[in-house]
Amino acid sequence: MTVNIENPKLQLVFKYFSEISKIPRCSGNEKAISDYLVSEAKRLGLEVIQDETLNVIIKKPGTSGYENSPGVILQGHMDMVCEKNKDTVHDFTKDEIKLRVDGDYLYATGTTLGADNGIAVAMGLALLACDDIPHPPLEVVYTVNEEVSMIGAMELDGSLFKGKYIINVDSEEEGKITVSCAGGVTAVVTISKEYKEITSSKTAYNISIKGLQGGHSGMEIDKKRGNSNVLMGRVLNHLCKDGKIDYDLVSIHGGLKNNAIPREAECVILVDNKNEEILQKEISNILGIFKNEYKTSDPGVNLECTKSEETYNKALCDDVKEKIVGVLNLMPRGIQTMSADIEGLVESSTNLGVVVTNDNEIKFEFATRSSVKSLKEDLNNRMELLSKFLGINLFLEDDYPEWEYAKNSELEKICVDTYEELTGKKPEIVALHAGLECGLLIDAIKGAEAISIGPDLFDVHTPNEHLSISSTNRTWDYLVAILKNIK
Repeated sequence: MTVNIENPKLQLVFKYFSEISKIPRCSGNEKAISDYLVSEAKRLGLEVIQDETLNVIIKKPGTSGYENSPGVILQGHMDMVCEKNKDTVHDFTKDEIKLRVDGDYLYATGTTLGADNGIAVAMGLALLACDDIPHPPLEVVYTVNEEVSMIGAMELDGSLFKGKYIINVDSEEEGKITVSCAGGVTAVVTISKEYKEITSSKTAYNISIKGLQGGHSGMEIDKKRGNSNVLMGRVLNHLCKDGKIDYDLVSIHGGLKNNAIPREAECVILVDNKNEEILQKEISNILGIFKNEYKTSDPGVNLECTKSEETYNKALCDDVKEKIVGVLNLMPRGIQTMSADIEGLVESSTNLGVVVTNDNEIKFEFATRSSVKSLKEDLNNRMELLSKFLGINLFLEDDYPEWEYAKNSELEKICVDTYEELTGKKPEIVALHAGLECGLLIDAIKGAEAISIGPDLFDVHTPNEHLSISSTNRTWDYLVAILKNIK
Protein backbone atom coordinates (compact mmCIF):
# COMPACT_ATOMS: atom_id res chain seq x y z
CA MET A 1 0.00 0.00 0.00
CA THR A 2 1.47 3.34 -1.08
CA VAL A 3 0.11 6.71 -0.01
CA ASN A 4 1.23 9.36 -2.49
CA ILE A 5 2.19 12.36 -0.37
CA GLU A 6 5.18 14.69 -0.47
CA ASN A 7 5.98 14.81 3.26
CA PRO A 8 8.65 12.12 3.73
CA LYS A 9 8.04 11.89 7.45
CA LEU A 10 4.36 11.27 6.87
CA GLN A 11 5.39 8.54 4.44
CA LEU A 12 7.17 7.02 7.45
CA VAL A 13 3.94 7.28 9.47
CA PHE A 14 2.02 5.36 6.80
CA LYS A 15 4.86 2.88 6.39
CA TYR A 16 4.51 2.02 10.07
CA PHE A 17 0.72 1.96 9.78
CA SER A 18 1.02 -0.52 6.92
CA GLU A 19 3.36 -2.67 8.99
CA ILE A 20 1.11 -2.84 12.04
CA SER A 21 -1.89 -3.57 9.78
CA LYS A 22 -0.22 -6.90 8.99
CA ILE A 23 -0.26 -7.88 12.67
CA PRO A 24 -3.45 -9.24 14.35
CA ARG A 25 -4.39 -6.89 17.19
CA CYS A 26 -7.99 -7.35 18.22
CA SER A 27 -8.62 -6.45 21.83
CA GLY A 28 -7.29 -9.27 23.99
CA ASN A 29 -4.96 -10.54 21.26
CA GLU A 30 -2.13 -7.99 21.46
CA LYS A 31 0.90 -10.22 22.16
CA ALA A 32 2.19 -10.05 18.58
CA ILE A 33 1.81 -6.28 18.20
CA SER A 34 3.28 -5.68 21.66
CA ASP A 35 6.32 -7.79 20.80
CA TYR A 36 6.68 -5.95 17.48
CA LEU A 37 6.79 -2.60 19.30
CA VAL A 38 9.45 -3.92 21.67
CA SER A 39 11.57 -5.22 18.80
CA GLU A 40 11.25 -1.93 16.89
CA ALA A 41 12.31 0.05 19.97
CA LYS A 42 15.37 -2.18 20.38
CA ARG A 43 16.19 -1.81 16.69
CA LEU A 44 16.17 1.97 17.19
CA GLY A 45 18.43 1.61 20.24
CA LEU A 46 15.86 3.02 22.66
CA GLU A 47 14.95 2.10 26.23
CA VAL A 48 11.82 -0.03 26.28
CA ILE A 49 9.62 -1.55 28.97
CA GLN A 50 7.01 -4.25 28.37
CA ASP A 51 4.92 -4.87 31.47
CA GLU A 52 3.02 -8.02 32.43
CA THR A 53 -0.16 -6.66 30.84
CA LEU A 54 1.76 -6.20 27.53
CA ASN A 55 1.70 -2.40 27.68
CA VAL A 56 4.82 -0.97 26.03
CA ILE A 57 6.70 2.15 27.12
CA ILE A 58 9.47 3.47 24.87
CA LYS A 59 11.72 6.30 26.09
CA LYS A 60 13.76 8.73 24.02
CA PRO A 61 15.90 11.57 25.45
CA GLY A 62 15.16 15.15 24.50
CA THR A 63 17.01 16.59 21.54
CA SER A 64 19.68 19.27 21.83
CA GLY A 65 18.37 22.24 23.79
CA TYR A 66 15.39 20.25 25.11
CA GLU A 67 17.19 17.98 27.57
CA ASN A 68 15.66 19.73 30.59
CA SER A 69 12.28 20.57 29.07
CA PRO A 70 9.11 19.15 30.66
CA GLY A 71 8.77 15.56 29.51
CA VAL A 72 5.99 14.51 27.15
CA ILE A 73 4.07 11.26 27.42
CA LEU A 74 2.70 10.45 23.97
CA GLN A 75 -0.05 7.86 24.29
CA GLY A 76 -2.27 5.62 22.18
CA HIS A 77 -3.61 2.08 22.31
CA MET A 78 -2.41 -0.82 20.20
CA ASP A 79 -5.67 -2.81 19.99
CA MET A 80 -8.50 -2.29 17.50
CA VAL A 81 -12.17 -3.10 17.15
CA CYS A 82 -12.47 -6.06 14.78
CA GLU A 83 -15.66 -5.85 12.74
CA LYS A 84 -16.29 -7.12 9.22
CA ASN A 85 -19.10 -7.28 6.73
CA LYS A 86 -21.02 -10.53 6.91
CA ASP A 87 -19.92 -11.60 3.43
CA THR A 88 -16.23 -10.71 4.01
CA VAL A 89 -13.91 -13.69 4.46
CA HIS A 90 -11.40 -12.54 7.05
CA ASP A 91 -9.83 -14.18 10.10
CA PHE A 92 -8.80 -11.43 12.52
CA THR A 93 -6.53 -13.85 14.40
CA LYS A 94 -4.17 -14.27 11.45
CA ASP A 95 -5.15 -12.24 8.36
CA GLU A 96 -3.67 -8.81 7.71
CA ILE A 97 -5.90 -5.79 7.18
CA LYS A 98 -6.11 -5.11 3.44
CA LEU A 99 -5.58 -1.38 2.98
CA ARG A 100 -6.79 0.68 0.03
CA VAL A 101 -6.64 4.36 -0.89
CA ASP A 102 -9.68 6.12 -2.33
CA GLY A 103 -8.88 9.77 -3.07
CA ASP A 104 -7.97 11.46 0.20
CA TYR A 105 -9.10 8.52 2.31
CA LEU A 106 -7.52 5.34 3.57
CA TYR A 107 -9.90 2.36 3.98
CA ALA A 108 -9.66 -1.31 4.77
CA THR A 109 -11.42 -3.86 2.55
CA GLY A 110 -14.58 -5.22 4.14
CA THR A 111 -13.25 -4.79 7.68
CA THR A 112 -12.52 -2.09 10.21
CA LEU A 113 -9.39 -0.11 9.36
CA GLY A 114 -7.84 0.05 12.81
CA ALA A 115 -6.82 3.70 12.49
CA ASP A 116 -8.51 3.85 15.88
CA ASN A 117 -5.90 3.78 17.29
CA GLY A 118 -3.24 2.52 14.91
CA ILE A 119 -2.57 6.04 13.69
CA ALA A 120 -1.29 6.94 17.18
CA VAL A 121 0.97 3.88 17.14
CA ALA A 122 2.34 4.85 13.72
CA MET A 123 2.89 8.52 14.63
CA GLY A 124 4.68 7.56 17.83
CA LEU A 125 6.99 5.15 16.03
CA ALA A 126 7.76 7.76 13.36
CA LEU A 127 8.72 10.29 16.04
CA LEU A 128 10.94 7.74 17.72
CA ALA A 129 12.62 6.85 14.42
CA CYS A 130 13.32 10.47 13.36
CA ASP A 131 16.46 12.22 14.60
CA ASP A 132 15.82 15.66 13.12
CA ILE A 133 12.59 16.63 14.94
CA PRO A 134 13.12 18.87 18.02
CA HIS A 135 11.36 17.47 21.06
CA PRO A 136 11.47 17.24 24.86
CA PRO A 137 12.18 13.90 26.55
CA LEU A 138 9.61 11.47 25.15
CA GLU A 139 7.86 8.56 26.80
CA VAL A 140 5.72 6.86 24.17
CA VAL A 141 3.24 4.49 25.79
CA TYR A 142 1.01 2.01 23.99
CA THR A 143 -1.69 0.33 26.04
CA VAL A 144 -3.66 -2.88 25.48
CA ASN A 145 -7.35 -3.72 25.54
CA GLU A 146 -8.56 -0.11 25.44
CA GLU A 147 -11.56 -0.91 23.27
CA VAL A 148 -13.02 -3.46 25.66
CA SER A 149 -11.96 -2.69 29.20
CA MET A 150 -9.07 -0.18 29.32
CA ILE A 151 -7.30 -2.81 31.40
CA GLY A 152 -3.94 -1.77 29.99
CA ALA A 153 -4.26 1.80 31.26
CA MET A 154 -5.67 0.52 34.55
CA GLU A 155 -2.57 -1.63 35.10
CA LEU A 156 0.02 1.02 34.18
CA ASP A 157 2.60 1.76 36.87
CA GLY A 158 2.67 5.55 37.13
CA SER A 159 6.07 5.50 38.83
CA LEU A 160 7.67 4.48 35.51
CA PHE A 161 6.99 7.94 34.04
CA LYS A 162 8.78 11.25 34.50
CA GLY A 163 6.81 13.30 31.98
CA LYS A 164 4.52 16.20 32.87
CA TYR A 165 2.41 16.53 29.73
CA ILE A 166 0.25 13.71 28.35
CA ILE A 167 -0.69 13.96 24.67
CA ASN A 168 -3.22 11.30 23.76
CA VAL A 169 -3.63 10.77 19.99
CA ASP A 170 -6.99 8.98 20.11
CA SER A 171 -9.36 11.76 19.07
CA GLU A 172 -11.11 11.67 15.72
CA GLU A 173 -11.66 15.27 14.62
CA GLU A 174 -8.95 17.63 13.45
CA GLY A 175 -9.06 21.14 14.88
CA LYS A 176 -10.46 20.02 18.20
CA ILE A 177 -8.57 19.68 21.46
CA THR A 178 -10.23 17.23 23.80
CA VAL A 179 -9.92 18.13 27.47
CA SER A 180 -12.47 15.82 29.12
CA CYS A 181 -14.29 12.54 28.51
CA ALA A 182 -16.93 10.27 29.92
CA GLY A 183 -16.35 7.44 32.32
CA GLY A 184 -18.00 4.12 31.72
CA VAL A 185 -18.93 0.66 32.88
CA THR A 186 -20.02 -2.56 31.20
CA ALA A 187 -23.35 -3.93 32.41
CA VAL A 188 -23.84 -7.63 31.71
CA VAL A 189 -27.31 -9.15 31.97
CA THR A 190 -27.81 -12.92 31.87
CA ILE A 191 -30.95 -15.04 31.69
CA SER A 192 -30.67 -18.77 32.38
CA LYS A 193 -31.99 -20.94 29.58
CA GLU A 194 -34.99 -23.13 30.23
CA TYR A 195 -36.69 -25.11 27.47
CA LYS A 196 -40.07 -26.49 26.67
CA GLU A 197 -40.82 -29.34 24.29
CA ILE A 198 -42.48 -28.56 20.97
CA THR A 199 -45.10 -31.20 20.27
CA SER A 200 -47.26 -29.56 17.59
CA SER A 201 -46.26 -28.99 14.00
CA LYS A 202 -44.50 -25.63 13.76
CA THR A 203 -42.28 -24.02 11.13
CA ALA A 204 -39.03 -22.25 11.96
CA TYR A 205 -38.43 -18.75 10.62
CA ASN A 206 -35.24 -16.71 10.61
CA ILE A 207 -35.86 -13.03 11.31
CA SER A 208 -32.95 -10.71 10.55
CA ILE A 209 -32.29 -6.99 10.77
CA LYS A 210 -29.60 -5.58 8.46
CA GLY A 211 -28.58 -2.42 6.66
CA LEU A 212 -27.97 -0.20 9.68
CA GLN A 213 -24.95 2.10 9.78
CA GLY A 214 -23.83 1.32 13.33
CA GLY A 215 -20.89 3.26 14.68
CA HIS A 216 -19.05 4.10 17.89
CA SER A 217 -21.38 3.76 20.85
CA GLY A 218 -20.05 6.97 22.38
CA MET A 219 -19.01 9.21 19.51
CA GLU A 220 -22.00 8.44 17.30
CA ILE A 221 -24.73 7.87 19.88
CA ASP A 222 -25.95 11.43 19.18
CA LYS A 223 -26.66 10.55 15.54
CA LYS A 224 -29.63 8.47 16.75
CA ARG A 225 -28.82 5.56 14.48
CA GLY A 226 -30.79 2.36 14.76
CA ASN A 227 -29.61 -0.30 17.19
CA SER A 228 -30.33 -3.74 15.70
CA ASN A 229 -30.77 -5.37 19.13
CA VAL A 230 -33.27 -2.75 20.26
CA LEU A 231 -35.14 -3.01 16.96
CA MET A 232 -35.30 -6.80 17.28
CA GLY A 233 -36.83 -6.32 20.71
CA ARG A 234 -39.52 -4.16 19.13
CA VAL A 235 -40.16 -6.82 16.50
CA LEU A 236 -40.60 -9.57 19.09
CA ASN A 237 -42.80 -7.41 21.28
CA HIS A 238 -44.94 -6.34 18.33
CA LEU A 239 -45.53 -9.93 17.22
CA CYS A 240 -46.82 -11.05 20.59
CA LYS A 241 -48.70 -7.84 21.44
CA ASP A 242 -52.49 -8.30 21.64
CA GLY A 243 -52.09 -11.96 20.70
CA LYS A 244 -51.17 -11.20 17.08
CA ILE A 245 -49.00 -14.30 16.71
CA ASP A 246 -48.31 -17.06 19.20
CA TYR A 247 -44.64 -17.80 18.54
CA ASP A 248 -41.89 -19.65 20.34
CA LEU A 249 -38.36 -18.22 20.52
CA VAL A 250 -35.44 -20.57 19.86
CA SER A 251 -32.43 -18.21 19.87
CA ILE A 252 -31.37 -14.61 19.41
CA HIS A 253 -28.08 -12.97 18.46
CA GLY A 254 -26.99 -9.43 17.66
CA GLY A 255 -23.85 -7.28 17.64
CA LEU A 256 -20.22 -8.15 18.33
CA LYS A 257 -18.91 -5.45 20.68
CA ASN A 258 -20.65 -3.51 23.42
CA ASN A 259 -18.84 -0.33 22.37
CA ALA A 260 -20.21 -0.49 18.82
CA ILE A 261 -23.80 0.32 17.88
CA PRO A 262 -24.91 -3.06 16.48
CA ARG A 263 -25.77 -3.17 12.77
CA GLU A 264 -27.25 -6.66 12.53
CA ALA A 265 -29.38 -9.00 14.64
CA GLU A 266 -31.17 -12.26 14.04
CA CYS A 267 -33.46 -14.65 15.84
CA VAL A 268 -35.22 -17.95 15.19
CA ILE A 269 -38.89 -18.33 16.02
CA LEU A 270 -41.38 -21.18 15.63
CA VAL A 271 -44.85 -20.41 14.28
CA ASP A 272 -47.91 -22.50 13.45
CA ASN A 273 -48.19 -23.07 9.73
CA LYS A 274 -51.58 -21.36 9.65
CA ASN A 275 -49.96 -18.09 10.78
CA GLU A 276 -47.40 -17.77 8.00
CA GLU A 277 -49.39 -15.18 6.04
CA ILE A 278 -50.09 -13.13 9.19
CA LEU A 279 -46.40 -13.29 10.15
CA GLN A 280 -45.20 -11.97 6.80
CA LYS A 281 -47.82 -9.21 6.86
CA GLU A 282 -46.72 -8.06 10.32
CA ILE A 283 -43.05 -8.15 9.34
CA SER A 284 -43.88 -5.99 6.32
CA ASN A 285 -45.75 -3.54 8.56
CA ILE A 286 -42.86 -3.29 11.01
CA LEU A 287 -40.37 -2.74 8.19
CA GLY A 288 -42.51 0.15 6.99
CA ILE A 289 -42.38 1.65 10.49
CA PHE A 290 -38.58 1.32 10.65
CA LYS A 291 -38.16 2.75 7.15
CA ASN A 292 -40.14 5.80 8.22
CA GLU A 293 -38.45 6.29 11.60
CA TYR A 294 -34.92 5.83 10.27
CA LYS A 295 -35.27 7.38 6.82
CA THR A 296 -32.57 9.92 7.68
CA SER A 297 -30.14 8.08 9.96
CA ASP A 298 -30.43 4.56 8.48
CA PRO A 299 -32.17 4.64 5.07
CA GLY A 300 -30.85 1.14 4.29
CA VAL A 301 -32.54 -0.59 7.22
CA ASN A 302 -34.01 -3.94 6.25
CA LEU A 303 -36.09 -6.58 8.04
CA GLU A 304 -36.42 -10.04 6.56
CA CYS A 305 -38.34 -13.15 7.58
CA THR A 306 -37.49 -16.40 5.80
CA LYS A 307 -38.40 -20.04 6.35
CA SER A 308 -35.67 -22.11 7.90
CA GLU A 309 -34.74 -25.57 6.71
CA GLU A 310 -33.96 -26.53 10.29
CA THR A 311 -36.45 -28.33 12.52
CA TYR A 312 -36.63 -27.85 16.28
CA ASN A 313 -38.20 -30.05 18.93
CA LYS A 314 -37.69 -27.54 21.75
CA ALA A 315 -37.76 -23.79 22.31
CA LEU A 316 -37.14 -21.37 25.16
CA CYS A 317 -39.91 -21.49 27.73
CA ASP A 318 -42.42 -18.65 27.81
CA ASP A 319 -40.99 -17.12 30.98
CA VAL A 320 -37.53 -16.86 29.43
CA LYS A 321 -38.99 -15.41 26.22
CA GLU A 322 -40.85 -12.75 28.21
CA LYS A 323 -37.70 -11.81 30.12
CA ILE A 324 -35.75 -11.46 26.87
CA VAL A 325 -38.43 -9.22 25.38
CA GLY A 326 -38.47 -7.25 28.64
CA VAL A 327 -34.71 -6.62 28.63
CA LEU A 328 -34.71 -5.60 24.97
CA ASN A 329 -37.57 -3.15 25.44
CA LEU A 330 -37.26 -1.83 29.00
CA MET A 331 -33.58 -1.43 29.84
CA PRO A 332 -32.27 2.15 29.44
CA ARG A 333 -30.83 2.60 25.95
CA GLY A 334 -29.51 5.43 23.85
CA ILE A 335 -29.10 9.01 25.08
CA GLN A 336 -30.19 9.46 28.70
CA THR A 337 -29.11 13.04 29.53
CA MET A 338 -27.54 15.99 27.69
CA SER A 339 -24.98 18.33 29.28
CA ALA A 340 -26.27 21.65 30.55
CA ASP A 341 -22.71 23.06 30.54
CA ILE A 342 -21.43 22.13 27.06
CA GLU A 343 -23.91 22.62 24.25
CA GLY A 344 -24.57 19.51 22.19
CA LEU A 345 -22.61 17.16 24.47
CA VAL A 346 -24.25 13.86 25.35
CA GLU A 347 -23.83 13.54 29.09
CA SER A 348 -25.09 10.01 29.75
CA SER A 349 -26.06 7.05 27.56
CA THR A 350 -26.29 3.29 27.31
CA ASN A 351 -25.71 1.03 24.33
CA LEU A 352 -27.03 -2.53 24.09
CA GLY A 353 -24.15 -3.74 21.96
CA VAL A 354 -24.29 -7.52 22.25
CA VAL A 355 -27.01 -10.16 22.55
CA VAL A 356 -25.91 -13.78 22.33
CA THR A 357 -27.51 -17.14 23.04
CA ASN A 358 -24.90 -19.34 24.73
CA ASP A 359 -25.07 -22.96 25.84
CA ASN A 360 -26.60 -22.16 29.24
CA GLU A 361 -27.81 -18.57 29.06
CA ILE A 362 -28.81 -15.57 27.01
CA LYS A 363 -26.29 -12.77 27.54
CA PHE A 364 -26.73 -9.01 27.00
CA GLU A 365 -23.88 -6.48 27.16
CA PHE A 366 -24.49 -2.76 27.69
CA ALA A 367 -21.88 0.01 27.49
CA THR A 368 -22.91 2.70 29.99
CA ARG A 369 -21.22 6.11 29.77
CA SER A 370 -21.42 9.41 31.63
CA SER A 371 -19.21 12.43 32.19
CA VAL A 372 -20.84 12.81 35.62
CA LYS A 373 -20.03 10.09 38.14
CA SER A 374 -23.35 10.34 39.98
CA LEU A 375 -25.33 9.94 36.74
CA LYS A 376 -23.38 6.83 35.83
CA GLU A 377 -24.21 5.45 39.27
CA ASP A 378 -27.87 6.38 38.76
CA LEU A 379 -27.99 4.41 35.50
CA ASN A 380 -26.40 1.43 37.24
CA ASN A 381 -28.96 1.66 40.05
CA ARG A 382 -31.90 1.82 37.64
CA MET A 383 -30.64 -1.21 35.72
CA GLU A 384 -30.21 -3.11 38.98
CA LEU A 385 -33.77 -2.28 40.05
CA LEU A 386 -35.20 -3.36 36.71
CA SER A 387 -33.15 -6.56 36.78
CA LYS A 388 -34.61 -7.47 40.17
CA PHE A 389 -38.10 -6.71 38.87
CA LEU A 390 -37.57 -8.98 35.84
CA GLY A 391 -35.88 -11.71 37.88
CA ILE A 392 -32.63 -11.66 35.90
CA ASN A 393 -28.93 -11.34 36.73
CA LEU A 394 -26.91 -8.12 36.37
CA PHE A 395 -23.14 -7.78 36.73
CA LEU A 396 -21.09 -4.56 36.44
CA GLU A 397 -17.59 -4.88 34.96
CA ASP A 398 -14.65 -2.80 33.72
CA ASP A 399 -15.58 0.43 35.48
CA TYR A 400 -13.32 3.30 34.41
CA PRO A 401 -13.29 6.94 35.60
CA GLU A 402 -14.35 10.09 33.84
CA TRP A 403 -11.66 12.62 32.91
CA GLU A 404 -12.58 15.94 34.49
CA TYR A 405 -11.72 19.21 32.77
CA ALA A 406 -8.69 21.08 34.17
CA LYS A 407 -9.58 24.53 32.83
CA ASN A 408 -6.73 26.70 31.50
CA SER A 409 -3.96 24.15 32.05
CA GLU A 410 -0.49 25.02 30.78
CA LEU A 411 -0.60 22.19 28.25
CA GLU A 412 -3.93 23.41 26.88
CA LYS A 413 -2.46 26.90 26.46
CA ILE A 414 0.57 25.55 24.56
CA CYS A 415 -1.65 23.50 22.25
CA VAL A 416 -4.08 26.37 21.60
CA ASP A 417 -1.26 28.84 20.86
CA THR A 418 0.48 26.34 18.57
CA TYR A 419 -2.68 25.70 16.61
CA GLU A 420 -3.21 29.43 16.11
CA GLU A 421 0.40 29.83 14.94
CA LEU A 422 -0.09 27.10 12.32
CA THR A 423 -3.58 27.92 11.07
CA GLY A 424 -4.46 31.45 12.14
CA LYS A 425 -7.58 30.01 13.77
CA LYS A 426 -8.55 29.02 17.29
CA PRO A 427 -9.07 25.31 17.92
CA GLU A 428 -12.28 24.07 19.45
CA ILE A 429 -12.03 22.93 23.07
CA VAL A 430 -14.28 19.90 23.47
CA ALA A 431 -15.36 17.13 25.80
CA LEU A 432 -16.16 13.67 24.45
CA HIS A 433 -18.94 11.24 25.21
CA ALA A 434 -16.50 8.41 24.77
CA GLY A 435 -13.91 6.67 26.86
CA LEU A 436 -10.33 7.89 26.61
CA GLU A 437 -7.53 6.61 28.77
CA CYS A 438 -6.56 10.10 29.96
CA GLY A 439 -8.56 9.82 33.17
CA LEU A 440 -6.70 6.66 34.15
CA LEU A 441 -3.35 8.16 33.17
CA ILE A 442 -4.00 11.32 35.19
CA ASP A 443 -4.83 9.13 38.20
CA ALA A 444 -1.64 7.10 37.75
CA ILE A 445 0.79 9.92 36.96
CA LYS A 446 0.34 12.49 39.70
CA GLY A 447 0.61 16.13 38.69
CA ALA A 448 0.37 15.44 34.96
CA GLU A 449 -1.79 17.43 32.53
CA ALA A 450 -3.48 15.90 29.50
CA ILE A 451 -5.05 16.74 26.16
CA SER A 452 -6.17 14.58 23.25
CA ILE A 453 -5.88 15.31 19.53
CA GLY A 454 -6.17 13.34 16.31
CA PRO A 455 -6.87 13.47 12.57
CA ASP A 456 -10.27 13.18 10.93
CA LEU A 457 -11.60 9.63 11.26
CA PHE A 458 -15.00 8.50 10.03
CA ASP A 459 -17.33 5.57 10.78
CA VAL A 460 -14.98 4.07 13.37
CA HIS A 461 -15.81 0.60 14.66
CA THR A 462 -17.48 -0.24 11.33
CA PRO A 463 -16.18 -1.78 8.09
CA ASN A 464 -16.62 1.66 6.51
CA GLU A 465 -14.02 3.21 8.84
CA HIS A 466 -11.78 5.61 6.93
CA LEU A 467 -9.00 8.09 7.64
CA SER A 468 -8.32 11.40 5.92
CA ILE A 469 -4.77 11.43 4.57
CA SER A 470 -4.56 15.22 4.30
CA SER A 471 -5.89 15.60 7.85
CA THR A 472 -3.28 13.12 9.07
CA ASN A 473 -0.62 15.27 7.40
CA ARG A 474 -1.83 18.42 9.18
CA THR A 475 -2.20 16.62 12.50
CA TRP A 476 1.35 15.30 12.20
CA ASP A 477 2.65 18.84 11.56
CA TYR A 478 0.61 20.04 14.54
CA LEU A 479 2.02 17.37 16.85
CA VAL A 480 5.58 18.15 15.75
CA ALA A 481 4.97 21.87 16.35
CA ILE A 482 3.56 21.23 19.85
CA LEU A 483 6.68 19.27 20.78
CA LYS A 484 8.89 22.05 19.43
CA ASN A 485 7.03 24.63 21.58
CA ILE A 486 7.44 22.71 24.86
CA LYS A 487 10.70 24.21 26.16
